[in-house]
Amino acid sequence: MTPAERINKLTDKLNHYNEQYYQNAISEISDQEFDALLQELEQLESQFPELKREDSPTHRVGGTITKEFPTVVHKYPMLSLSNTYNEQELLDWDERIQKVLADRPYEYICEIKFDGISLSMTYEDGYLRRAVTRGDGTQGDDITANVKTLKSLPLKTPTKAQELGLGESFEIRGEGFMPNKVFERINEDLVADGKEPLANPRNSAAGTFKMQDSSVVASRDLDCYVYQYLSDNDDFKTHEESLIALKSAGYNVSDSWRKVATIQEAIEYINEWSDKRHDLPCATDGIVIKVNDYAQREELGYTAKSPRWAIAYKYKAESKSTKLLDVTYQVGRTGAVTPVAELEPVVLSMTTVRRATLHNADEIERLGLAKGDYVFVEKAGEIIPKITKVDDSKFSEEIFREPVKFISNCPACNTALIRNEGEAAWLCPNEKGCPPQIKGRIEHFIQRKALDIDSLGEGKIELLIENQLIHDAGDLYSLTFDHLLGLEKVHIDELTGKSRKVSFKEKTVENILKGIEASKSQSFAKVLFGLGIRFVGQTTGEKLADYFGSLEKLKAASFDELIEVPDVGEKVAQSIIEFFKDEDNLRLLEKLSLAGLQLESQNTVKEVEGNALEGLTLLYTGTFKNYSREELEQKIAANGGKFVKSLSKKLSYLIVGESAGPSKLAKAEKLGVQMISEEEFEALVG
Repeated sequence: MTPAERINKLTDKLNHYNEQYYQNAISEISDQEFDALLQELEQLESQFPELKREDSPTHRVGGTITKEFPTVVHKYPMLSLSNTYNEQELLDWDERIQKVLADRPYEYICEIKFDGISLSMTYEDGYLRRAVTRGDGTQGDDITANVKTLKSLPLKTPTKAQELGLGESFEIRGEGFMPNKVFERINEDLVADGKEPLANPRNSAAGTFKMQDSSVVASRDLDCYVYQYLSDNDDFKTHEESLIALKSAGYNVSDSWRKVATIQEAIEYINEWSDKRHDLPCATDGIVIKVNDYAQREELGYTAKSPRWAIAYKYKAESKSTKLLDVTYQVGRTGAVTPVAELEPVVLSMTTVRRATLHNADEIERLGLAKGDYVFVEKAGEIIPKITKVDDSKFSEEIFREPVKFISNCPACNTALIRNEGEAAWLCPNEKGCPPQIKGRIEHFIQRKALDIDSLGEGKIELLIENQLIHDAGDLYSLTFDHLLGLEKVHIDELTGKSRKVSFKEKTVENILKGIEASKSQSFAKVLFGLGIRFVGQTTGEKLADYFGSLEKLKAASFDELIEVPDVGEKVAQSIIEFFKDEDNLRLLEKLSLAGLQLESQNTVKEVEGNALEGLTLLYTGTFKNYSREELEQKIAANGGKFVKSLSKKLSYLIVGESAGPSKLAKAEKLGVQMISEEEFEALVG
């Protein structure tokens, strides 16, 4: 089989498996088998880039770096909708519809208003060619590489699309969103790292879609619900027809929409989904009501800002008053101390809330909290409970108020807390002896994105520490069957207060040891992330692993060498240097080395073309005729040069392509950096 035939076969196979999984909820092969096929396709496409298809599933994993998003004018303006918060305004709007349509019959389509980022996606000649943000409604940013990472979005027009009435070229609109589970997972990681959690899924989705590295976007598992079809042809007569066709063709249309005959039925739909919407996989903030018939929409027309044939009903954020019983404090693996409000139980968005994060000392001061106060609680993005303000209506001067003051000593080990300049969190500096920090670092090490030892968990780690079987992650690799068999403890869940027994029986011990052994094959990048070096997240760990190739080279790197790595700034570089100065950390690394973990990249052998650029540092700006940005970086490395991410006087050359950034050119000229064209670069490498 030729490379072209194999690439085509793999592409078709993987696209079929994706469609079965994401559209039909059918898993035909295991994740491991799928990943193996995908890896084979990636390798072939790397060898034969000219054979890569536009609908290749490798687009899903990202990898494109976009320094600046081009601005694109919308073919069809993306107008905003008029909003309302009460039923009377809906009735008034319906009356206006009746007057224009002169009492002719009409129908409405009711849809959930998903809370994310509006996207416009254009298909031409059977392929997804362009994806653009709403922007100002007239023009938006081209984020095609990022949108292609959405696993539920077809990269190629489905074969049955034309049979269903979809044209050869068309545009679809949708709402890109961050699933609630992903939002919760990211926030857990941020809090564990001592960082501020994301505010809500909507802002998080918007920020992620605008990230410059599409591989990071891919790792966030974003999604999109499609809600509109547009084309120059009259492919459909009603909105209902288009939604049915899009769904049948394989586009991710939510099943929550409904056709109704009257505004009263629309209001019933609104009331019905007031609570039900909380069971959906993403944040929502209202209901959109649209006239179904396209000809009637044309008759109703538009105002300067919005269509007259549609309106959005916005739900008010549910907020309830409850009593603040106490404030407790949690210590994360980095030593960050987070205050938590202990509340009299209150039902919000169909769940009972007993606790709410207070983020940091500044938030306590801003709210002016005192124990015994009644406070208003709502769910940020309908996910994370938060206190918005004190309920002054229940305030009484006769009741003694005990103001909440942030603690000065660690609640776990009594060490005096410190606060670094420019940081919001108070920290416990006793990282070697503070039990929650020790436990947190080991839990970080075994998590899915790191060494992925899923047979262990919070209660089991706690049990191992209490029995002095482990003091750091390296000790996991010295555990034996006899060490573990028979250990047990009753574990109390901090959030629910429920108890469960953690018991190490024969099968449990076998699974734990099997998981520990399997972790030895995890990549160097995952080991590096698992070490928990402060400020080194998953993406930074991957870039450090790729850049240095081994732990020994990273350990020997100077401050100046570290800041040359993309996404590594001065704070991160200093943190890495401090990590490798610590004797306990060096002993941990020795344990991991003796255990046989991967402490160097398996793909460190890169193609070498020559040494024409040896000792030189290069940066580029703009786009190039013969190279993608990734290919240009590989070309620099293959010839002994070093690609850097920022302009400085030390830069040897700035390679200037088409549409180069004017600010970068001006800065280069000011610094006296030599600028060369793509042709001059090629002459330089010979």
